[in-house]
Amino acid sequence: MDKFYNETLHKLETAINELEIETDYCIQRIETAVHLIIQSLSDLKQFVLKRGFKNTDEEIHFFKHQKPIIVAKLIYYNAIYKIETKKPNGAKPVRKYLNEELKKLKRFFDNNLEFYKYYRTNNSFIDDKLFIRCKYDIKLSLDTVYFETDHRFSTIADYKAAKILANDLIQVYIEDQLNNNSQKNPFDKSSLNWVESKTALTELIYALHSQGIFNNANADIKPIVKVFESTFNVDLGDFYHTFLELKSRKMNRTKFLDSLKESLIKKMDEQDGR
Repeated sequence: MDKFYNETLHKLETAINELEIETDYCIQRIETAVHLIIQSLSDLKQFVLKRGFKNTDEEIHFFKHQKPIIVAKLIYYNAIYKIETKKPNGAKPVRKYLNEELKKLKRFFDNNLEFYKYYRTNNSFIDDKLFIRCKYDIKLSLDTVYFETDHRFSTIADYKAAKILANDLIQVYIEDQLNNNSQKNPFDKSSLNWVESKTALTELIYALHSQGIFNNANADIKPIVKVFESTFNVDLGDFYHTFLELKSRKMNRTKFLDSLKESLIKKMDEQDGR
């Protein structure tokens, strides 16, 4: 199972990364991403129905950790699609609209607080009830969506786990949109323009953040991103999602940083006459 799942996830994330790597969000690209995710889920479902699981531990791991990662992508892109297609015109209406979307995320959190605690702390004492197929208990406050799903490929909690993962990404996206919607001082515009890929800049920013060089390692990633965006006249969009794509690379996860090191060493060697 792990091999097939990892191959499926890698193929999906590579395809999505190719869609996102140089362009901002657009409706057509989101639609393409949704199509790719649905196809990946279909492939996983066929594999599960044909092969099954070796034991309950493998089944729990799949429905608790693996399937939710891909379903979360579907929830995320579907949410972004709805947000973008329903977004009003004008700065103030947009801010009001986006804040309402944030409130929806907060309501889901409040309504599912106990499950959030259970999932976030990686508890496992009722995993056999939550992440094994066809073991539902009405006393566990089941969502109606469970009764409408194919029970051969779902449990009572795998969708809710995916929703938690997706909401984290949706929140980052909405907050980023709110920041972009804020008025900017035209006199603050920098003359420096970032000409490398957005993925490269995201890689650089996270490297600097991981080293803790800002504010004695107390700076949050978001204000750091904003400074770089303002300084180099670039919109990194959903930088958190870009970082997730970087982490998912099977090879050369620090491609840009490695190229910087090579370029610097080459320049030093040239100046030394080597």
